[in-house]
Amino acid sequence: MLDQDTICAVSTPPGEGGIGIIRISGNDAVAVASKVFKPRADKQLTPEESHTIHYGHVMDPATGDVVDEALMTVMKSPATYTREDVVEINCHGGMIPLRRTMELLIAAGARQAEPGEFTKRAFLNGRIDLVQAEAVMDIIRSRTELSHRAANEQLLGGLSSEVAALRDRLLSALASVEAGIDFPEEDIETDTGRLLAEDLAELLSGVEKLLSSFIYGRILRDGFATAIVGRPNVGKSSLLNALLKQDRAIVTPVPGTTRDVIEEYLNVGGMLLRIVDTAGIRETHDMVEQEGVRRSLGAIENADVVLVVLDGSEPIHESDYRVLDAVKEKKGIVIVNKSDLPRTLERPDVQAPIIAVSCRTGEGLDDLKHAILEMIQQGAVAARDHAWAVNQRHRTALEQAKASLQKASESVTGGLSPEFIAVDLRGALDSLGLIIGATYTEDILERIFNDFCIGK
Repeated sequence: MLDQDTICAVSTPPGEGGIGIIRISGNDAVAVASKVFKPRADKQLTPEESHTIHYGHVMDPATGDVVDEALMTVMKSPATYTREDVVEINCHGGMIPLRRTMELLIAAGARQAEPGEFTKRAFLNGRIDLVQAEAVMDIIRSRTELSHRAANEQLLGGLSSEVAALRDRLLSALASVEAGIDFPEEDIETDTGRLLAEDLAELLSGVEKLLSSFIYGRILRDGFATAIVGRPNVGKSSLLNALLKQDRAIVTPVPGTTRDVIEEYLNVGGMLLRIVDTAGIRETHDMVEQEGVRRSLGAIENADVVLVVLDGSEPIHESDYRVLDAVKEKKGIVIVNKSDLPRTLERPDVQAPIIAVSCRTGEGLDDLKHAILEMIQQGAVAARDHAWAVNQRHRTALEQAKASLQKASESVTGGLSPEFIAVDLRGALDSLGLIIGATYTEDILERIFNDFCIGK
């Protein structure tokens, strides 16, 4: 049920800045703001036209003290973000003016907004659907141009349109089946047998197409998990620093310096890499180092691609073979480091690409980035083949819809009663509805919007 309270929150990040913005939304937004904001020449805000900006001061109505010089933007419903009356106060960007203004607004009748409550109201008031609401947060968190573009396309309704089209086709099939159930005495033409089976096959194909883009969406949001592994002192941390072009990891000649995993993000060709530098893998009696090795093996298990670093200036070690054996089931690239030194390492017998690099001079790093980018495009939906950035919530609903459609298809093929078919079609319809919010529960909304920042 939609809360009719008037809410307010700071919508800009904490800290010092040129301006700080407080957003107010609700039926009494203008009235509440008018109690603390005094326009120049003592004009009244209530009769003003929508989408106007006013210069004035935030003042304490109890004492008459000026809190800050400010601009106020008045936007009347329904042409607002929440489809409610919205007021935004632009203060100076500092903790004191924003905090004092918030205190005055709450005293004037507003309440502090909950995380994501402005966007939640936009959804409940029908301005956006759930996919578009999630896209708002994806835009805020995007780290690459590609992830930003994908999120923006979803905000514009791209994925929503495809899901809605599938639901429309599914609804037509369900209506035809239920017509035959409800009016058996009428001579109603219904889709049965081969025609219905063909429709369900096409619907299944559409659902599977959306499911196939989950990996693409995960990479856009979370990055392509790239683990740097190897025995101690082969240059794993040096490789991380060279790729990032900064001294992120401690590098010393002492083996075992890195005891834990270190994560950083890198933009390569518009794709986000989540690079994990791991502890050296070797037999050790040091309990701390043993834990580091255990975590390194866990990073290998969770990685999309593994970068195995070998020291090209030394003969291959037994520990190198252990690392190569640990990653043989994963997609990987073998990196022969220290190419600026005389090479004594023999070419390892592996199927993975082998690239020589020098972390000291930077030689070979561009070749390495190109090889990683090729693996991303092989392991996920390639960027040139457009795909929606399906997230885990969408995936779960799509898998439920797929299972229901498969059961309905089996019922059609097996000649079962139309009632069984209708039940499964309704299940698929509800599952697709969960994606866009045609059907939803309070716990779903809570999980989605609690992940938002408070002022959005």
